[in-house]
Amino acid sequence: SVRALAGVWGMNRVLLMRGLVVRNAGFDRLGVVGSGSCFGISARQRRGCSSVACRQSGGDVGMEVALKSVEQHQARTKRMNLYEAINDAMRIVLESDPTAIVFGEDVAFGGVFRCSASLRDQFGPERVFNTPLSEQGIVGFGIGYAATGGTAVAEIQFADYIYTAFDQLVNEAAKFRYRSGGEYDVGGLTVRAPSGAVGHGGHYHSQSPEAYFCHTPGLVIVTPREPLRAKGLLLSSVRNRNPVLFFEPKALYRASVAEVPVGDYELPLGKGEIVRTGTDVTLVGWGAQVHTLHAAAETVQESRGISCEVIDLMTLAPYDEELVTESVRRTGRAIVSHEAPRSAGLGAEIAAMIQENCFLSLSAPVARVCGFDTPFPLVHEDYYLPSKLRVLDAIEDTLSY
Repeated sequence: SVRALAGVWGMNRVLLMRGLVVRNAGFDRLGVVGSGSCFGISARQRRGCSSVACRQSGGDVGMEVALKSVEQHQARTKRMNLYEAINDAMRIVLESDPTAIVFGEDVAFGGVFRCSASLRDQFGPERVFNTPLSEQGIVGFGIGYAATGGTAVAEIQFADYIYTAFDQLVNEAAKFRYRSGGEYDVGGLTVRAPSGAVGHGGHYHSQSPEAYFCHTPGLVIVTPREPLRAKGLLLSSVRNRNPVLFFEPKALYRASVAEVPVGDYELPLGKGEIVRTGTDVTLVGWGAQVHTLHAAAETVQESRGISCEVIDLMTLAPYDEELVTESVRRTGRAIVSHEAPRSAGLGAEIAAMIQENCFLSLSAPVARVCGFDTPFPLVHEDYYLPSKLRVLDAIEDTLSY
C-alpha cells in the first residue's frame, strides 16, 4: 500500500540521518556506484592506515596491490577450502554488522554445501534462518530489508533456480537507486548462489547463468576461483553499496584449498588478476574455468615452449577491461573461455571489446572456448565442458592462424 511504502521511505530517511545507510551521488556503471574504500584490511583498520592500498583514491586499487596489503596486514592464516572461506566471511559480517542477516533454503542447518554451518548456533535464529522454497520471495525479502538500511545475505540454493527471482533482481534491485535519483538504494543486498558444473548435476544443477545478469546495469556480478580470494571478495561484496550476485563454483567447494587469513580483509571488485604471465597468447576466464586454462598453459609451455598469460576476471560486471586490453596488446592473441553456452555468453562481449580496443595489435581472431548451445547434459558432461583439450586446440589454431 501507499502507506506501507511511505513507511519504508520514512525509515530510510531516519537511517540516513543516523548514518546507518549511505546516500550515493556518483555512478560508475549506470545505477552502480563505486565503493571508495581501500582493500586488504578491515574497515576498523582503515583509520589512520598508511598502506599503499589506503593511499589510493576512489577505491581504484589493483588486485596485486590489494593482495600485497592482505599479506602485509594479515599474518595469521588457516588452511581452508572454498566453502569454509565463505563461511568465515559470513561469520565476520555477522560479527561486525549488527544489521546483517543470512537466510535462504536450508541455511539454518548449514545449507546443502555447508557454507552456513554453525552460524545459526553462533548468532541465533533471528539472524540466520530458513525461508520458504521461493526464490522470488527470498530476493524480494532481501530487497525490502536492504531498502531500510539492513545488510541482507541471501542464498539461492542452486544458481539454476535463480530465474524465478529474475524480475526482482533485474527490475527491482538493479534499478532501485536509479529510479529514485540516487535517494535510496538496496546496496546492502548480496545474493550468493552455487553455480557451474559439479560432475553429476545434469541440466538443473549445473548451469552458469552469469551472462543474463551481466546484461543488467545496476548489478555487480562476482565469481571467485579459490578460498583466499573468495573470502576477500565476499566481504567486499557485502559491504559494497550495490546489489551483488556472488556466484560460487560448486565444484571447488571442497576441491580448492588454500592458506586463508583468519582476519577481516577485502579485495577490490571490478579488478582482475594475472594468474600466470605470458607473451604469446592471453587466456581469459573466471571461476573454475581458470584452473582449466592454467593447466592448458602449463602443458603448452612444457611441450611446445608456448607462453600463455592467464587472466582471472573475478568480477564479471563491471569487468576489468583495462587489464585484458593491456595483456592482449602485448600478446597479440586472445582466447576467452567459460562453461556457459557460447551464443550470447559473456565471452562474446569480451571478444567484441578486445577487437574494439586491440584491433591493430591482433595477429589472429579472438577465439572462444565455451559450453555448447544445448541444455547442460548429465551423461555427456565431459563432452560439453570446455576442457583442457579443447583449450589446447584453440591455442594451436590461434597460433597457427
